[in-house]
Amino acid sequence: MSSPAASVPSVFRHRDFRLYQLARLCAVLAVQIESVAIGWQVYEMTGSALALGYTGLAQFLPFLAFSLIGGQVADRVDRRIILAVCQGVMLLCSLLLLTFSLGHIQDVRFVYGVLVLFGTARAFYSPAGSAITAHLVPPEDLSRAIAVNSTTWQVATIAGPAVGGVLYGWAGATGSYIGSAALCALTVVWILSLKVRTGRASNEAFSMSTLLAGFRFVRRQRLLLGSITLDLFAVLLGGAVALLPIYARDVLHTGPWGLGLLRSAPAAGAALVAVLLAMRPLGGRAGWKMFVSVAIFGAATLVFGVSRWLPLSVLALAVAGAADMVSVVVRSTLELMATPDEMRGRVGAVNMMCVGASNELGEFRAGAFAEHVGAVPAVVAGAVGTLVVVALWAWAFPELRRVDHLEEAARQPLPEDAGAEAASTAS
Repeated sequence: MSSPAASVPSVFRHRDFRLYQLARLCAVLAVQIESVAIGWQVYEMTGSALALGYTGLAQFLPFLAFSLIGGQVADRVDRRIILAVCQGVMLLCSLLLLTFSLGHIQDVRFVYGVLVLFGTARAFYSPAGSAITAHLVPPEDLSRAIAVNSTTWQVATIAGPAVGGVLYGWAGATGSYIGSAALCALTVVWILSLKVRTGRASNEAFSMSTLLAGFRFVRRQRLLLGSITLDLFAVLLGGAVALLPIYARDVLHTGPWGLGLLRSAPAAGAALVAVLLAMRPLGGRAGWKMFVSVAIFGAATLVFGVSRWLPLSVLALAVAGAADMVSVVVRSTLELMATPDEMRGRVGAVNMMCVGASNELGEFRAGAFAEHVGAVPAVVAGAVGTLVVVALWAWAFPELRRVDHLEEAARQPLPEDAGAEAASTAS
């Protein structure tokens, strides 16, 4: 019997999985580099916390509007093609931002418009990206593939802000957008190199009923419902990413390099946990571990909120990222293993809508709140709210709290009505 560590590279025996990881790495690096440049540039131009919040809202609204359609499309069109087209649109967004920088345009509404286009592309990209993983590895490698997916994402999220901060300090926003555009182009190349053809997973006609099928499925699967909504409200309240430019410049008195360090810290902690989970899966008492981890996320965010010392702030964000990764792995494993392939796009869309709400809408919440009460009270209040959410969800979803091994929980029989719906979808 092979050791857990020895089994980690097994997922890399699959050519398409290796190429997909390269594509993910380039795509996330591009987004992170771009985000550092946008955040610093917008705050430099406006000096407004609310303006930073609007960068999140500009991405979230189109994401909310089109995610369900994106999930439907992901179940009806080859997912590889969807990923390539959407990444091409993201390349266009980088080039538009480059034009914004080269033209010395001072109207921040131009940035918001580009972010609306980016959010629209993400609405179609995310469900397809979530669903395609199951086609790249055999079922016995899926849980480790999810952990490797998370590791790739976190590694890029560590490196991206750091590289973005250095690029911005060296060549300004222009250098950052050139780097982002080059990485987007590489992503398109890697995606088009995939041999997998997912084809049409669902043959049913487009309708409002099929559009909302993902919501109905999640509502009837209590474990999915609990894990997705816990992450939604915990990060919606506790997320502080939008306020990092304020913390970097006005609270911690550092520059773009310090902002890059702060943005990299959560991913550094998350990447460490993702590597550990790829080597040694979560094991027993997974539900209890998830609730404890989300509580640690809230507590670490609270420490960050009151810190005035850069090393402590970086450490607190790293701990928050490490704790959040446990919730990510639990949610992703339950989603992919408990969902029939013909519904993975739509269920993935529901999940991504919630992730988008917690991230981008959370950025708007933080920015709007900080505009009225200040950045520090906004972060502290949000962290306390996260701890309250953990307590409420532990009471409201006892079955999630009692989950032992994820693989066994995800393979439990579906509720009768959910199973009938999945069967009709396949017919």
